[in-house]
Amino acid sequence: MPLGSHEAHELNELLLSCTNSIQSMALFINQATDPILKSMITRHYDVHVQDYNMKVEYANRFYSQDQLNVPAMPMSSSMPMLGTQQYPPLQPRVQLQQLNDRAIATSYLLTLKRAGREYAWSAFECSTPQLRSFLESAFQMCSHQAYEVWQYMAAKGYYPTAQAPQEVVSSMQQIYKSVPEHQPGQMYS
Repeated sequence: MPLGSHEAHELNELLLSCTNSIQSMALFINQATDPILKSMITRHYDVHVQDYNMKVEYANRFYSQDQLNVPAMPMSSSMPMLGTQQYPPLQPRVQLQQLNDRAIATSYLLTLKRAGREYAWSAFECSTPQLRSFLESAFQMCSHQAYEVWQYMAAKGYYPTAQAPQEVVSSMQQIYKSVPEHQPGQMYS
């Protein structure tokens, strides 16, 4: 099924973005000094190349026989408790020859977040079911990888995190209550 003009424009933007992501990741792999960070980006790299190649297939043939290898969601939570983490100060470096690990992790996380938003938006705009499903998988890939990068950054003190104040949680718990019906749609049958 040929792509609609809207889908073709979205796909073009996603291909440009993916080209940038892959090139940035190659740079990050070469410049990372922390073996954990380098290993994580290297592990993520293959699926980004696969993602790019699948988009090229959609652009050339309007379909892909491949299935995106979406990584599993890391299920451990490592949010540091408020007050237990020291955050090193951050100031943009205006003259540099090499990125440090914090800059690499930050840039990679922001790349994944931006790409994820673009995949989600493009999926909503897509009328070709197979392409829409692929874009949903690509969003899920970015979401899972971004969570893993966030965990790394939080553990290193690169990403400040804090739990919501108990007053906020208590207020929310007082406001919202469960719907008592297990199948509320049956009320309208």
